[in-house]
Amino acid sequence: MIVDGIKQVHFVGIGGFGLSAIARVMLERGYQVSGSDRAMNDLMRALERDGATIYVGHAAEHIHHAQMLIISSAVGADNVEIVAAHERGIPVHKRISILASLMANQHVVAVAGTHGKTTTTAMTVHLLQQLGLQPSYIVGGVMANTGTNGGDGAGDTFVIEADEYDNAFLGLYPQVAVVTSLEYDHPDFFPSVEAMQSSFLQFINRLPRDHGVLVVCKDDVGAWALAQAVRPTRPLIFSYGLDEGSTLRAVNLQHEPDGTQSFEVQMGGQSFGRANLLLPGLHNVRNALAALYVASAGHDLPLQSVIPHLATFKGTGRRFEIRGEVDQIIVIDDYAHHPTAIQTTLDAARRKYPQHTLWAVWQPHTYTRTQSLMEAYRQAFEQADHVLVTAIFAARETPLDGVTHHAMVAGMNHPHAIALDNLSQATEYLLEAVTSPSVILIMSAGDAPLIGEMFLQFKKPGDA
Repeated sequence: MIVDGIKQVHFVGIGGFGLSAIARVMLERGYQVSGSDRAMNDLMRALERDGATIYVGHAAEHIHHAQMLIISSAVGADNVEIVAAHERGIPVHKRISILASLMANQHVVAVAGTHGKTTTTAMTVHLLQQLGLQPSYIVGGVMANTGTNGGDGAGDTFVIEADEYDNAFLGLYPQVAVVTSLEYDHPDFFPSVEAMQSSFLQFINRLPRDHGVLVVCKDDVGAWALAQAVRPTRPLIFSYGLDEGSTLRAVNLQHEPDGTQSFEVQMGGQSFGRANLLLPGLHNVRNALAALYVASAGHDLPLQSVIPHLATFKGTGRRFEIRGEVDQIIVIDDYAHHPTAIQTTLDAARRKYPQHTLWAVWQPHTYTRTQSLMEAYRQAFEQADHVLVTAIFAARETPLDGVTHHAMVAGMNHPHAIALDNLSQATEYLLEAVTSPSVILIMSAGDAPLIGEMFLQFKKPGDA
């Protein structure tokens, strides 16, 4: 139980990945779940289909049966439902204050990192499910294998994507913590890289001193530096990666013509078999290594029995998700919105489609991130043949003087980069300019995937 006697829970901002997953777990545990958000989306439709009461828009009457509110970090204190809850004495909680009780008495695996945490979490869940361990889970994306981003399993393991934004991951008390990467992000919340590092250190220090296990990517400079900082008090540190000093290592990588890849899994110099991945990119090899370790060592299972199940992992929504193809023009949707993630995703596209023209369509996400990382963004698109930059997706922010998509493109040293003011313009440009064979890679944490949907709707086979 989250709180003794509580059975009716209302979520404000239920359409986000974080809250919708918590709502799903609680719904499957027998709670009466309701929730509201500004606009309907697929996550909300799925919850409504499975028994939750969903409202579009916010109104005080939406909480009339609620005994507790759980709210998104993006929702302001002046939200009418939150105001009404305070007036009626209904407790209001952010994720940070309810996560621990949601996972009480379970073996908690928390996956954190600036990049890779969604896929690594989903891979870990998939492996445990295939091994019959029935984990509960919360993932920051819809798993293609399950069709959901959360679930209540019958097993004793709870796998959760540990979100650093708003310090949500400081509400966790894991037995196993994975850190995939550490690079500066979320400047609207973390005023400096030191502040972000401090939060990650606090997250790691929530591991039990005697038996908590830290699993870290040795290839990532920031993550490995973090591991060294805590090593004196953390004897159980496990490394993975392509680096020859990694405890669990991928070697002899092979990229197949169909875009899949395989690699040999080694530990301590000993080979444990060959893993096959449907997903492209070296970053996904690293993600797979982390998931393999957690699923095997964390559950006393031999690596040889775990490795084959990687081959059936289909990925998560908005992580190199192929949305459609027409006349050898492939439309891919990806969540990449940080310079490093953009570079990594473009590299994966180049490896999978070496003979295609690569069109990068990028929607900058938030003004503060765009301003703080502007120079890195300008250097991130070297592998793309063409770059389209749309207007900045504001999310929770207001505009900053001089921070625009036009200013971004003006500083790019790319021969084929242009700024377009809205999603319709971007779609029209692609319909006119893209020829076969090409890949249109849409990178956005906002609403730019609509570009791909519109392109596929209007692009007719045989069009010039």
